[in-house]
Amino acid sequence: MRLPVPNAPRFFLIFLLSLVVRIPTVAQSSLHAPNDVTHITVGQSVSLLGGAWKFTIGDSPLDPVTKKPLWANSLFDDSEWETISLTPARPTLDPFFGYPDYVPGWTVNGHPGYSGYAWYRIRVKIDAPTGTRLALTGPDTVDDGFQVFDNGTLIGSFGDFSSSHPTVYSYQPTIFQLPSAAPNGLADGTRTFAFRVWMAPFTPLMVPNAGGFHGPLRLGEADAVAKLHQLHRLNLIRLFAEEPAEALLCFLFVLLAIGFSVFDRSDKVYSWIAVGYLLLGALRVVEIIYSVNQIVGSSTANILMDAVLTPVILGVWVMMWLVWFRLERPVWLPGAIGALTLLFMVGDLIGEELIFGLSSHRVAAAFLLLTVVVRLGFLALLFLVVILGVRKQGREGWIALPAVLLLGLVRFQRELVLLTRFDGWEIFGVGVTPAVVADLLLALALFLLLLRRLFFSLRLQREQARDIQQAAEVQQVILPESRTMYPGLLIETEYRAARLVGGDFFQIIPHASNGSILIVAGDVTGKGLQAGMTVALLVGAIRSTAELNADPLFLLEALNRRLVGRNSSQATCLALSIAADGNVTLANAGHLPPYLNGLSLEMEGALPLGMIEASEFSVTRFHIAPSDRLVIISDGIIEATDKNGQLFGFDRVSQLLRANVAVKVLADAAEHFGQEDDISLVAVTRLA
Repeated sequence: MRLPVPNAPRFFLIFLLSLVVRIPTVAQSSLHAPNDVTHITVGQSVSLLGGAWKFTIGDSPLDPVTKKPLWANSLFDDSEWETISLTPARPTLDPFFGYPDYVPGWTVNGHPGYSGYAWYRIRVKIDAPTGTRLALTGPDTVDDGFQVFDNGTLIGSFGDFSSSHPTVYSYQPTIFQLPSAAPNGLADGTRTFAFRVWMAPFTPLMVPNAGGFHGPLRLGEADAVAKLHQLHRLNLIRLFAEEPAEALLCFLFVLLAIGFSVFDRSDKVYSWIAVGYLLLGALRVVEIIYSVNQIVGSSTANILMDAVLTPVILGVWVMMWLVWFRLERPVWLPGAIGALTLLFMVGDLIGEELIFGLSSHRVAAAFLLLTVVVRLGFLALLFLVVILGVRKQGREGWIALPAVLLLGLVRFQRELVLLTRFDGWEIFGVGVTPAVVADLLLALALFLLLLRRLFFSLRLQREQARDIQQAAEVQQVILPESRTMYPGLLIETEYRAARLVGGDFFQIIPHASNGSILIVAGDVTGKGLQAGMTVALLVGAIRSTAELNADPLFLLEALNRRLVGRNSSQATCLALSIAADGNVTLANAGHLPPYLNGLSLEMEGALPLGMIEASEFSVTRFHIAPSDRLVIISDGIIEATDKNGQLFGFDRVSQLLRANVAVKVLADAAEHFGQEDDISLVAVTRLA
């Protein structure tokens, strides 16, 4: 049995049909000589076994003597069975495989909703030259597996019938070699072929016209039958050719979404699209393996496809559109999507009776109805997301609407097939279903939407890059010159931002009235544009406060008030005032101590700016004599790390400063060692 669509939605009227009580035919116990016999003359040809078939639902009792099915015996009296024809009343194509001579199954021929065992029998008298090798094909399509008996002797099967609940597979063409002499044959050489057919409970819920054989069998000379069998096998592979192409398209879309995410890592929608198409590609791979090989049984395949992958894929798609429109409200939407996904999984698992005996048929029908309600719930959530997206983003929502409609159509395409009896087209021998067309159109719509989104994202990134570049240029403007002469002082500075915009800052403000110099240096927490904006705030506050009072402690207290309450905006800071006579007053807020002639000054610690409102900062007073050199550094120098994880450290800094190297040399050494954070230095040398 071939399941045409892996997610297998069902039309709810099938539920009512599936509630019909299953009444097996009572076993006939009498044996008699056959009366109605099909005559076949075999040459280098193949004959159709289309008419004079006997049929009944139910399973055969065992012969008390031979322990073989009584209904397989050539002498069994099947005159009370139904007489059916496997030759269609009019030319009809198999909607799944494209084979001609398609015949509807037993669910539309008097046994609606029935699943389980049924039997087909036909008596054939074969006229063939002595020594002719004979072969028999199975039907072009069957729901779902069968055993074939020749005059009561089992000669082959499709499916595993070793247990009471057979394991069946997606149907593939079958061929059975017949012995030259009929086993247990009658005197006139008549052969009775009996087929014990099994249909799984979930099949009538998925396949239109389900039940047993859907076309005639073929009997004839072995070589001719083998060639026909090979043609059917090739036709099967050709009809499924779109599935590898669709799987490849899915995986290409995964690579495309990953590629887009490289350009914009902040947009999570690309990750959701990649996950969605990765799961969809996995679904197609499972379907390919299931369709053309007897590796994965129908129950296992449908558990994977229907009860696991399909619900998760649907949940991922709805979440993708939620992220697409950047919707944060209502907050219950992600939880509702997760709950519907779980209900969908449970509903399919129980409703399709994928685990035999897990529930009664009536309970399964109720759960199957639940899956329809769940999919309608998903559809409602999809339209809610689109409506909210239109309200939030306007035209973006309207542009996305066709893709959302296609996604909804795919979810309910099985119901459309059951209503219209139309399952697709055959194009150059390749079967194309409405679901495939909808998936391709959805992929095209998403591709165009992704391109549009990527263009907008790139334009936004260019604007942001321009803003950051302008911020970096402004930051360079507000930094002092790298080498400046003041009365009695030489001041050198060096600045290396870890990013385009840094979080270190320093200011040098001369006081004309008394000849003193105010130097402020600090390090804002974080990096990038946010840190750069905090630097701009602090530099402005330093300038305005210094005009009122240049006392270092007063300055730090004013800066602390500016930062308190600004979320995570904190900064270490050091402010010192150098008088004309060399006396220095230094106030510190958690910054590294400066180095005087290569040695670190001893000073009390304090909290950084912005931690608490009434913070106390340490104050140190000392004197710098002529030729003394005072160097202020940021922690970006100390924390520079090489490829082995070693820090640049205090010892290297002290060693270089005792050697009286220029600030540029020290900055170069830390940068080449392995810069991790912003690097800034201010060196003050008192002239003789």
